[in-house]
Amino acid sequence: VPPRLAAASVRILVDSCDRATPTGLRDFAMLLLLARLGLRAAEVARLELGDLDWRAGEFVVRGKARHEDRMPLPTDVGAALSAYLVQARPRTESRTVFLTVAAPPRPMWPTTVSQMVWRQCARAGLPPMRAHRLRHALATDLLDHGVALPEIGQILRQRDLATTASYAKVDYSALRELALPWPVVTR
Repeated sequence: VPPRLAAASVRILVDSCDRATPTGLRDFAMLLLLARLGLRAAEVARLELGDLDWRAGEFVVRGKARHEDRMPLPTDVGAALSAYLVQARPRTESRTVFLTVAAPPRPMWPTTVSQMVWRQCARAGLPPMRAHRLRHALATDLLDHGVALPEIGQILRQRDLATTASYAKVDYSALRELALPWPVVTR
């Protein structure tokens, strides 16, 4: 069973960003995409300015196998993205949303996104983890709130329900209901 990351720990992680700095604004926006929308590190790294449709409140996610999905842009995530883009993103010709802070600014790699999560965990006083744990935490939190596996699969943009079902390993109360009673042998 994968280790569980409580919703309170996710909040502590996200809230630990120092939004008074350019790095903190960037990391806060990335963490919200990872934690609130379940994006993969590669999807965050590939996000481009043209993918954001502010008027429609949507954005395009470039997922696995070059698959593109339109997703709603929640208000808090949009506000974090806007704050980063207006106040902290370096001026450059790059169309990639998230850039490195060190000069020269360049697009981030998926591993860089996971390394940011790792560093932010240390700042928040949490055990180290990579970006994918936030995706798993979102799925388990949705399970806890009664969201069915097919709907979780849609939120996470998973094509195979068996992949989504792997998140049921932590839903102990639902699994207990499926377990048969142990047979009692009398002599």
